[in-house]
Amino acid sequence: QVQVVESGGGSVQTGDSLRLSCATSDRTSKTYAMGWFRQYPGKEREFVAAISASGRSYNVAESKKGRWFISRDNGANTVDLQMNSLKPEDTARYYCAAKDVANELVLSASRYDIWGQGTQVIVSS
Repeated sequence: QVQVVESGGGSVQTGDSLRLSCATSDRTSKTYAMGWFRQYPGKEREFVAAISASGRSYNVAESKKGRWFISRDNGANTVDLQMNSLKPEDTARYYCAAKDVANELVLSASRYDIWGQGTQVIVSS
């Protein structure tokens, strides 16, 4: 079973960019669909982006398309989330998730069974 660990969060100003990285435990992560979700205090996890095991299929939340990007490097066993033009409303804890499925995107948080501990993003105005 793969383990995932997020990094790259921090405190930034409105308009800044951050790149979050999800490191997987070993090369078996190549068989896993991956996703990024964020969570506000007291709320359900919210979909941000997802990518297939191969990296050939991907999706980003509608409100972030064209500004945020998901990618993966199966040689380095990492999945990154590039977040540009950050806003205060993006302040949340961001989680990486993994699911052992091939040839499809997994968009629903309830389908994922492997989660990291999250990394905090704070955007100040």
